[in-house]
Amino acid sequence: MKALEQISNVSSTTVNAALNRAADMAERAAGGGMVGRSNDGSSFADLMSDSLDNVARSQNDAAQLVKDYETGKETDLTKVMVAQQVSSLSFQMALNVRNKALSAYKDIMNMPV
Repeated sequence: MKALEQISNVSSTTVNAALNRAADMAERAAGGGMVGRSNDGSSFADLMSDSLDNVARSQNDAAQLVKDYETGKETDLTKVMVAQQVSSLSFQMALNVRNKALSAYKDIMNMPV
């Protein structure tokens, strides 16, 4: 029972943080529209750079948690596993965005002039 309580406590806080981060990214992406700059003045390149920084940060955090778990500094396995999953999902999302951008570029380059 105690393990289930720990899982629900850690998982809910970590999952809520990940969901908040995803909602923030989706809100920023939706707010940009078709124009080069959104209302707050940030360009598409700035948004992509921030998103890639977030992906890198989540991967570094997950790697650090794994090291801490292996050395005994971190004892909560669920926290480590959730961090790894968040890192994996954020990387997959970044990879899909890259693939879509590359596909759009190829489509534009293949258009007759």
